Amino acid sequence: MSQNVKAGHHSGDSERLALSGVRVLEFGHTVMGPSCSMVLADLGADVIKVEPPEGDRTRANVGFGSALFPVFNRNKRSLSIDIKSDAGRAVILKIIAGADALIENFAYGTMERLGLGYATLSQTNPRLIYCGLKGFLSGPYEKRAALDEIVQFMGGLAYMTGPTGMPLRAGASVVDIMGGMFGALGIMAALREREHTGRGQLVQSSLYESTAFLVAQHMGQHALTGIAPPPMPEKASSWAVYDPFKTADGKTVFIGITSDNHWRGFCTGFGVEELLDDPDLKTNPQRAQQRAKIMPIVTAKFAAEPFASLVAKLERLKIPFGPLATPGDLFDDPQLNHDGRMLDVLLPTGKRAKLPGLPLEMNGRKTKIRHQPPAMGNDTRAVLAEAGYTAQEIDELIAQRVVIAADARPKKEPIKG
Repeated sequence: MSQNVKAGHHSGDSERLALSGVRVLEFGHTVMGPSCSMVLADLGADVIKVEPPEGDRTRANVGFGSALFPVFNRNKRSLSIDIKSDAGRAVILKIIAGADALIENFAYGTMERLGLGYATLSQTNPRLIYCGLKGFLSGPYEKRAALDEIVQFMGGLAYMTGPTGMPLRAGASVVDIMGGMFGALGIMAALREREHTGRGQLVQSSLYESTAFLVAQHMGQHALTGIAPPPMPEKASSWAVYDPFKTADGKTVFIGITSDNHWRGFCTGFGVEELLDDPDLKTNPQRAQQRAKIMPIVTAKFAAEPFASLVAKLERLKIPFGPLATPGDLFDDPQLNHDGRMLDVLLPTGKRAKLPGLPLEMNGRKTKIRHQPPAMGNDTRAVLAEAGYTAQEIDELIAQRVVIAADARPKKEPIKG
């Protein structure tokens, strides 16, 4: 672990977390890099977000990406520095010398041009675990630029999501986040390996290969059956009932009857016990082949029930179901809010929002907010002091604009009128 970080230091919490004592530098932007380091930060690592003097560009995003910064940058500290300058590179190299891991998701070759590639840094810090998050792993595509949506199209995910002729990206940045998670997994595995070897290593994760991993189930189906699987909206169901249904009051509930127990529960709970005696409906494969016979019956039964009555009955019968929700419906979801699982995150507007922590519990412990998403350069002075710079040296670096500190940035003029 980093010699500069003591157990629990910077945690704002007396509890020692799984990755307490691990220092990570994140040269990240948008989603993939920040999501990778956020996983590590939530697990206790001291993550220093390295930002350019103008700040992470997602701070200024609007529309679809307007919340990317506060969502993916909790529990981190911000160092704002000009790494394109000689003086800035000298500072960052001194900080990297005390780091356990580095994460970057710049375009191919960018870090090498800055003199911050793995081959260079591993010579002076052989224990460094260097995680490069890219569009593609090594191979013929490795120099291409990529985005989440691009690889969803390339990797068959967009094809499988929309109906035929209408490829559609998934409704969240699933590949960016998954690629970041695989990067975090690789870093944690490399930390474990370093305990035995004493050396760090290069870890790489990518968008395209992550997409292929997601689509592997459809590839396997194609190989097994010899038939190309149709998009999900047109799939041949493996179960008789695996569909959204309307309730009597016009709401939508997805219901899956995927086992013999579910089927018995439905037949007895909804007053159609005679179906249990039908020899054509004894097994799940039989019922899947008899959808034309079953669907009108279940549709009518579900449509006769008001929403609240239906979900209460399904829960009692232990039949899987899920009401149709919008993202805004999740703020007050009782399961997500149970025992403080939702995090109180400070937004750039000064408002606060309840947002999900990691979908993980360790010995009953849940994600906590130790640091709100930081202001740009909020921790510049502290990080430099930890690297051995004196207060005078830090002031000089700020005056030369090699680094930016939040407390030294000019205050904005108040809006008049």
